Amino acid sequence: MKLFSQVMGDGPALVIMHGVFGMSDNWQSLGRMWSKHYQVHLLDMRNHGRSPHSDQFSYEIMSDDLLEYMDDHQLLQATILGHSMGGKVAMLFSVLNPTRVAKLIVADIAPKAYAPHHHQILSALKNLPLAQLKSRSEALQQFEIKDEGTKQFLLKSLYWPEKGVLDWRFNLAVISNEIEKVGEALPPQAIFNQATLFIRGGASNYILDEDLDLIEDHFPQAELDTIPQVGHWLHAENPKEFYAKVNAFLEH
Repeated sequence: MKLFSQVMGDGPALVIMHGVFGMSDNWQSLGRMWSKHYQVHLLDMRNHGRSPHSDQFSYEIMSDDLLEYMDDHQLLQATILGHSMGGKVAMLFSVLNPTRVAKLIVADIAPKAYAPHHHQILSALKNLPLAQLKSRSEALQQFEIKDEGTKQFLLKSLYWPEKGVLDWRFNLAVISNEIEKVGEALPPQAIFNQATLFIRGGASNYILDEDLDLIEDHFPQAELDTIPQVGHWLHAENPKEFYAKVNAFLEH
């Protein structure tokens, strides 16, 4: 699949992959900062953003998408950064294509299995009567999600495909049908023995202290860093600290 991307800057390649329900736009501010020293590639994953929609949705297929993207853009090697779902893709891609990865950065996701936990979001998305809405403000008012940050994050994917018609940029039907795949673990024998950084949010429960042994089993050279008092969207909640920690890893 030919993925949509935003490319900025010159230098060594840095490829960034968003999480489920996200898109490349979520990373524009950080991307511009890194573009001073790197050629930054902000990807829209399949079924998200401006990339094509497909009934096929798995980490293996998304890893293949990334390989195709790197081949098409003549990226022999890149540093790969992925958040949440994008982090799972980054992990699997690195295991399968280690010579194509300069360094690996994984934001707030572990190589373990996660129980489905997006049901509330999916229910709210399905219950939003898009055909009856006239504006984003109406969508905000009728959205059945209490957390304001989550609301604003999801509504960034709301757009007008034609005049008077609102729709999601992500493929809600396929993501809903395949949501259990988003929680899948890395295969047991998968090992990437190169420089790797895991960054977690101090207020997030996605990477626990008890996960450290599993991380080291799969990624023997992994470092773990924590940004205090931020949740799962750590790069959005404290972009300054996230930028600093990634930079420190890239520069050594």
